[in-house]
Amino acid sequence: MATTTRTSKTITISLPPEMAAHAEALARSDNRTMSELFREAFRLYYSRHVDEIFERTRKYAATRNPEGHTEEDVPRLIHEVRAEEDARRPAKAS
Repeated sequence: MATTTRTSKTITISLPPEMAAHAEALARSDNRTMSELFREAFRLYYSRHVDEIFERTRKYAATRNPEGHTEEDVPRLIHEVRAEEDARRPAKAS
């Protein structure tokens, strides 16, 4: 007899009776199973969570570049910093 590998994992959740009734009614009205309903709910929750992480990261990143430098500015900035460092070093005696 061939064995099949399960492509999903069963997770049991508990809901208060009123919430469960609302979930069941919503699933029925959308012609979905409860599994489909909760998969979609998780996808939306996860997507919002990821969006919030990106937004926090974007806000943090904006504080790290207050002058608004772009990638095109990098070679010039490197040259300027190196020139400043060279100007601060004492001249070598020959």
